[in-house]
Amino acid sequence: MTVKRVDHPAANMSRINIDHLTEAELIDLNHRIVQRLRLMSQVHAHKAMLEFRIGDRVTFEPEGRTRVFGILTRYNQKSVTVVTDDGHRWNVSPRFLRLAESTLTAAQTQEGTHPSTVIPFKQK
Repeated sequence: MTVKRVDHPAANMSRINIDHLTEAELIDLNHRIVQRLRLMSQVHAHKAMLEFRIGDRVTFEPEGRTRVFGILTRYNQKSVTVVTDDGHRWNVSPRFLRLAESTLTAAQTQEGTHPSTVIPFKQK
């Protein structure tokens, strides 16, 4: 059986021996790990944000509630701001967002809900 050597940083992670580290060194290592995980989380959130543009019609489903529709109005550091059809503001992780159906289709399906704020236009 042949053993293949892998020169990837993650491959060496199992070889770190923390038994010889002092308490101060372990605390420092912990702080650096937490900082790295936070950075990775921000990178993932930023990447997810790039899938959407300001003005996009989006939807998300808060826990224990019905689906919410709104317009993406702002990028924040880890979230985006969505102004819902009923005027509420939500800060939402972009991971929970989905692009909603087109504004025209939404206007037709919600015509009875918000007749004064949604004006359907005829398409040619």
